[in-house]
Amino acid sequence: MENLSSSLAPAEWITISHVSDVGAARRSGQTLAEQLGMGETRAGQLAIVITEAASNIIKHAGEGRLRVTLAAHGGQRCIEVLALDNGPGIGNLAQSMQDGVSSAGTAGTGLGAMRRQADQLDVYAPSGKGTALLARLWLDPAAAGQPVLYGGVCLPLAGETACGDAWAVAQQHGRLVLLMADGLGHGPEAAKAAAAAVQALMDEPGHAPQRLMEDCHQALRPTRGAAMAIGELDLAARQLRFAGVGNIGASIIDDAARRQLMSHNGIVGHNMRKVNELVFECPTGALVVLASDGITTQWDLAAYPGLATREPALIAGVLLRDHCRGRDDASVLVVKTVENM
Repeated sequence: MENLSSSLAPAEWITISHVSDVGAARRSGQTLAEQLGMGETRAGQLAIVITEAASNIIKHAGEGRLRVTLAAHGGQRCIEVLALDNGPGIGNLAQSMQDGVSSAGTAGTGLGAMRRQADQLDVYAPSGKGTALLARLWLDPAAAGQPVLYGGVCLPLAGETACGDAWAVAQQHGRLVLLMADGLGHGPEAAKAAAAAVQALMDEPGHAPQRLMEDCHQALRPTRGAAMAIGELDLAARQLRFAGVGNIGASIIDDAARRQLMSHNGIVGHNMRKVNELVFECPTGALVVLASDGITTQWDLAAYPGLATREPALIAGVLLRDHCRGRDDASVLVVKTVENM
């Protein structure tokens, strides 16, 4: 369906620790630009953004990660660049956006160049707490005016190319249907289970969470199964209908207060009991956060002043960077509650 976004879109994570990694990241971006059908000028802008983001990681942090991915929001397509490091952060972000300002003895054109070339740029870099940067280039630059309500990240276990986690969001008629699936184990077989859950949402995006969970239970029977969380966010009613099975972390964050949502024991596709659907208030401005068990449960957005107001994909990236267990696939999906679209 046109208004469905998921982690199954083409994406690549590149570890940035050497100048040669900058070229590898740039080539990944070029490949995605060709897949999206970007023209030569837009592809060149993307190359500048990736080069500057990766180079800044090396200059200021020594190492970090960069993800380049195709994304879709509201039927419009784009390429997102997410750069994460654990370096010194940026003491004065507004000043650093100006050309000629540098803390590393360079020309100081990195953030300024990215701001000029990208349609949207968001940076979270408190002093001493690393830098997270999200840049977005739309296939149609006019799409930059639309609000982006959600964003997520999926990182496979080290040594694996397939991620056993998956997230998806279906957007239609003032409602968002959110799904997070964690296939049992990791690797290709886990990825098949997670992908089957995303396909079930694509097939029946109008189903409520309880019914959709039952759809997924049938769809995942040939697979090894998965832990899953499904939510339906009604933007007009400011309510979240939720159903969860297994150990997917689900929370509503409102004014820094965190309400954790209960899931039932079981494995979708195998030994799932009857699913209960619960309804929660979800006021305008609140965040809904879904995370696989590759993310620790100890994260607290209150420890990140100002982060809750940033782009959802940037929030997800910071949580992944700081709270990934490192021994399983790890995924975070963040959704913002806004007034009815």
